Amino acid sequence: MLALEKRKEPSRVMAWAAPPIAVICTMIAGMILFAALGKDPFATIQLIFISPFDNAFTRAELLVKGAPLVLIALGLSLGFRAGVWNIGAEGQFIIGAITGGAAGLAVYDVAGVWVLPMMAIAGMLGGLLWAMIPALLRIRFNANEILVSLMLVYVAELLLSALVSGPLRDPDGFNFPESRLFHDSATLPIILEGTRAHVGALIALGAAVAGYLLLERHVFGFAVKVQGQAPRAARFAGFSQSTIIAACLGISGALAGLAGMMEAAGPVGQLVPALPVGYGFTAIIVAFLGRLHPVGILLAGLLMALTYIGGESAQLMMQLPAAAISVFQGMLLFFLLGADVFVNHRLKRRPARGAQEAA
Repeated sequence: MLALEKRKEPSRVMAWAAPPIAVICTMIAGMILFAALGKDPFATIQLIFISPFDNAFTRAELLVKGAPLVLIALGLSLGFRAGVWNIGAEGQFIIGAITGGAAGLAVYDVAGVWVLPMMAIAGMLGGLLWAMIPALLRIRFNANEILVSLMLVYVAELLLSALVSGPLRDPDGFNFPESRLFHDSATLPIILEGTRAHVGALIALGAAVAGYLLLERHVFGFAVKVQGQAPRAARFAGFSQSTIIAACLGISGALAGLAGMMEAAGPVGQLVPALPVGYGFTAIIVAFLGRLHPVGILLAGLLMALTYIGGESAQLMMQLPAAAISVFQGMLLFFLLGADVFVNHRLKRRPARGAQEAA
């Protein structure tokens, strides 16, 4: 009989082997899922993981999809390391898009290099302030930040819908619930001609570098690690739990807000009710798949972007329902959690109870 036995210390090999194992298991389970839906499993997996590399446009789309995922996941990883569970990054993403987009629309007829930085600051402030709601409730009333941040996602979605149907609606848009198209000075510059890849990819890369330096070379990163691994030790060391909670939620909210502003000012080009596409939730998978490490998050963000682009191709070419692709992406998190069990445990054969009694 096989049983789980706790390891004396966590396995470093399994800690880094778990993500590739989870990806392989997800591909196998996905093939079973696609076969059950009556589709060619091998062709579907090829469409998801290989076809996006066939041409320059789809390769550039990896940067478009990956940039917001990396930004949001970097912010979430700080909190997750400290035991602060921000599950509502999608709401902060939406609020960042609203505040950043509203700032751009406020100077709609004005051109200038300062417009985009202003929108970025507005987006970050919007996301930060939205994240401060669960932060303050956790600090003051010990409210569960998971529930509070998650419920605020639905508030943000309704707020976006109300604004694009009212104050921010395009006066020349034939009453459709959408804002004006942003002015050229309020849209992100393209870095690869003939594609949609924008400067946001470089911002995400810079944020990953900054995240690495913060975690590995700054006392705040040390405080975050200690808070997550040994809260009592953090208190004895003089680190304020309230400060860490507020900082982690604030940083993750600001980065999610920046990602929202980039999505609105990048590929979308305006505010629309369909702006939220689940990046805030998918970034949770990205953070854990990347082992809460900036370098790992960069790679995991590109992998998840691959499933977005390949999944869209599979939906069109194989006539797959969108829910099947969402299930496929969700499998990755479950398999990762399953593989993570073996970081702290190992399988050991034990004699059956009957054999033990006979002995």
